[in-house]
Amino acid sequence: MSPRPTTDRSRRPEDSEGRTRWATIAVVYLAGVVTAMSLGKFASVGPAVAAQLGLSLPQLGWVISAVVGVGAVAGLPAGYLVRRLGAERSLVGGLALVAVAGAANVAAGDFAWLLAARGVEGIGYILVTVACPALILRLAHERDRGVVLSIWATFVPVGIGVSTLAGGAIGSALGWRGWIGLIAGLTLLAAPAVWLRLPRGAERRAASGPVPGARALARPVALAGAFCLIVLVTMPVVVLLPTLLIQQYGRSAAAAGAMTSVISMLGVAGGLAVGVLLRRGTPVGVLALTGLLVVPAAWLIYGGGSSPAGALAGAGGVSVLNGLLGALAIAALPLTLERLDHADVGNGVIAQAGSLGSLLGPPLFGLVATGFGYPALVPVIAVGVVVSVGSLLLLSVRKSPRPVPAAD
Repeated sequence: MSPRPTTDRSRRPEDSEGRTRWATIAVVYLAGVVTAMSLGKFASVGPAVAAQLGLSLPQLGWVISAVVGVGAVAGLPAGYLVRRLGAERSLVGGLALVAVAGAANVAAGDFAWLLAARGVEGIGYILVTVACPALILRLAHERDRGVVLSIWATFVPVGIGVSTLAGGAIGSALGWRGWIGLIAGLTLLAAPAVWLRLPRGAERRAASGPVPGARALARPVALAGAFCLIVLVTMPVVVLLPTLLIQQYGRSAAAAGAMTSVISMLGVAGGLAVGVLLRRGTPVGVLALTGLLVVPAAWLIYGGGSSPAGALAGAGGVSVLNGLLGALAIAALPLTLERLDHADVGNGVIAQAGSLGSLLGPPLFGLVATGFGYPALVPVIAVGVVVSVGSLLLLSVRKSPRPVPAAD
């Protein structure tokens, strides 16, 4: 790409300085982690919330999953909204919305209030999750984009892990309302911190160029389908692990929860490994093939006759590969874009697919396990993994997208 004059408003930070703005990317990443803490903030204080507000177990489940439910239906519209408003304003506005809705959670007196506030939180959350990777792509040099996107992919397990670990102790000390209020305050502080750190002037702008149509979105939608399948058949393994450990191996609820917490954090290692390997030049297709190891790992968990240690080893393997494949799908997004400034809408498709997989996976696993037994989950996982890995292999063959053009 030939150099552009300094008056070019479409100039990206990496074009002008030839380097990745790691410090700014770190701030954007931390904003995502703080937002993800809202996903898991009710997990550790759920019993106290249910007891005080008189919630049934299904109602508590709706409160916990409402944020993901919003993402499952609003990801693509959020992508177009971020494109219209600009990633910077969308990120800050999303953080503010999550903070205000979180504060409303503190004042909740019944299920309807709590569910409505969580729905608003979900809108803010999807804006943040669409805007952040679009910003990261602009802040990263081309050689680092796969790395930074794979790091970004770890924000959910990190946020939920921090929230789960801290929520028990802080919730006991401050009460569930104090814990929820603390998260709302942290999110509110993140909004000005991000705004002050982001590029200023001509670099702080809405996306330019034509809005991507159906043809331009064909490959991102195919990638989103692969990502949805990855989440659908791997995430429930970790989510439902406590139930398996209690029912099949007689573990206590406390022990099962502690084991699952450790195993879930292994997904972060898988995501970070993708970044390291991409930085060293490992092809996307080679990394995608490692996802096939999910099948033998699933057999260790559900195949029958496995020991508790074998089941835990299999679950750990699935967790690592879940993080690896999820990060790889997100890092592969630039390979599917016709133009780099389509990243906002592309991220919306990816976010919607991931939320849909998260929403449908656990009930699907529950239905299969209840109707046919745990071993029947192995072929279900195998089919999903083979299709998703095959899609990643096909989509990985693509030249780099065209950069953002000069403004008219």
